[in-house]
Amino acid sequence: MAAKPLAELIDDCLAPALAAQGFAGRSVVTFWPEIVGERLAERTRPLKIDWPRRRNAPGETADPATLVVRVEGAFALEMQQLGPLVLERVNTHLGWRAVGKLVLKQGPVAPPPRPQPPAPPDAATLARIAAQVAQVEDDGLREALARLGQGIAQRRRDARDDTAS
Repeated sequence: MAAKPLAELIDDCLAPALAAQGFAGRSVVTFWPEIVGERLAERTRPLKIDWPRRRNAPGETADPATLVVRVEGAFALEMQQLGPLVLERVNTHLGWRAVGKLVLKQGPVAPPPRPQPPAPPDAATLARIAAQVAQVEDDGLREALARLGQGIAQRRRDARDDTAS
């Protein structure tokens, strides 16, 4: 059995929950910060897409969906003002005029989880890396190689910690 990328497995797990909220895929939820910008993404979350219930006759244009977004109270007015731009960006992201209306639901928005910065390598590892790059004459190259060595040491330590858990 061939290994699968984690993204494929996550899609399989999230698809039913997203479909229940009207999302055909996870892209609007996943790329929300890129769609609306970091500032608004910190204070808004897409909740669901409401699709029209009426089926169109053949050849008739489809009615656009409604995007429901949770927004913190203080940013509701700004989000309302930026509504047309947000709809344009969502539709551009989706590749067609899928969404035609924006509905705002005021409420608390949990901040997105922020990854913890990795702990620096221990003093012995730093000394070993410094000794390995000490012969490099160019200061910029020596510093870059030292940073690279620290990154590799961090990944190895993280890999060891993951297998020990």
